[in-house]
Amino acid sequence: MQLEKDKYELTPEEIRENLREVHANVAAACERVHRNPAEVTLCAVSKLKSVNDIEVAMAAGQHLFGENYVQEITAKYAELGDRAEWHMIGHLQRNKVKYIIDKVTLIHSVDSLELAAEIEKQAAKHDKVMDILLEVNIAGEESKWGFTAEETLPMAEKIGALPHVHVRGLMTSAPYTEDAETNRIHFRNLKALEERLKAAGYPGVDADILSMGMTADYTVAVEEGATMIRVGTGIFGKRDYDK
Repeated sequence: MQLEKDKYELTPEEIRENLREVHANVAAACERVHRNPAEVTLCAVSKLKSVNDIEVAMAAGQHLFGENYVQEITAKYAELGDRAEWHMIGHLQRNKVKYIIDKVTLIHSVDSLELAAEIEKQAAKHDKVMDILLEVNIAGEESKWGFTAEETLPMAEKIGALPHVHVRGLMTSAPYTEDAETNRIHFRNLKALEERLKAAGYPGVDADILSMGMTADYTVAVEEGATMIRVGTGIFGKRDYDK
């Protein structure tokens, strides 16, 4: 059983080296398109990874971590608290909002007006304004959550009007691919949609965060304008979904 477990666990040095490689790749991508690497924030996806792994990354300078599951955020927050910054990046059910509203600084995955209304309700209870991103199913995949491109601006206007919700921009999960170039069109389309959102000038909407690109395609996302990338496997290694 030990051998099976080790297949999913990296050494501290491997995690540190992976972080260095991601930052180097981001810098190279920025240089290719004449961007400043400081414009790109790395959200390290720690889903199904241990607190020990997170602490290794923190010691190497990584502060921001993204989680997909409410139960994991609450458990890891109980151990690490505000020593790290937490983002909710996975699909969020309305009845789970109350458990994370005081623990995360950004919710990436707002995909309905009803979810936004629940975030408004829970944020008001804590007297805070919750930063969110609107999740856009830019590739039109039937298996993915998110607003269509056509729905995004009208929804942004409505959600931005909520007093305890602050729309900071857009997020997408592009199709899984072994060829990152195939997702370039989707990243380009989301960037264009973000520009339209900025130009609309809705109250409560700033559109200064564009969260797109994961382990397989983050360099292409950076080239197309991502200001935040979500990298998990590329830092922490493969995940054990059976444990």
